[in-house]
Amino acid sequence: MNGIERYYMSGTFEKTLQPFWNKVKNHNVLTLSTSSNNRVSSRQVSVIIHNEKFYFQTNENFLKFRQISENPNAALNFKSYSIEGKCRCIGKPDEPQNAFFLEFFRKHFYIAYKLYSCIVTERLIEFSPTLIYNWGYEKTKPFMEYWDFEKHTYTKEYKG
Repeated sequence: MNGIERYYMSGTFEKTLQPFWNKVKNHNVLTLSTSSNNRVSSRQVSVIIHNEKFYFQTNENFLKFRQISENPNAALNFKSYSIEGKCRCIGKPDEPQNAFFLEFFRKHFYIAYKLYSCIVTERLIEFSPTLIYNWGYEKTKPFMEYWDFEKHTYTKEYKG
């Protein structure tokens, strides 16, 4: 099998993903990658995690917002975890339906909250993960883990 051993573990999606949620917590700074028109860009964003979705604010005049508007497929990176998903604009950060975001954003990213959340062109983006993968090692044997959010499956592949 070309040096790859695959293990599909049914019923372990949430259990095996829990260490990731424990590490990323309910807020963090992650690297966001977006693309459109054959241009890829990456930058750090202050993220709130709520109900297994990632939320960040940006200005509608910024490149990342324009790229997300043209191509909702994006990626986040946290330590050895790569997170693929889809973005959608869910309004302004200070709208009543987004109170959960502002509460956590004010608590964890106060300066950004004060400077940007009330700007009229500021928008809130919801990032829904479709796939998370992670490199790891057991002793000296490398492996990759995959959490497929669409199929709700966990796969572990030993490399080499």
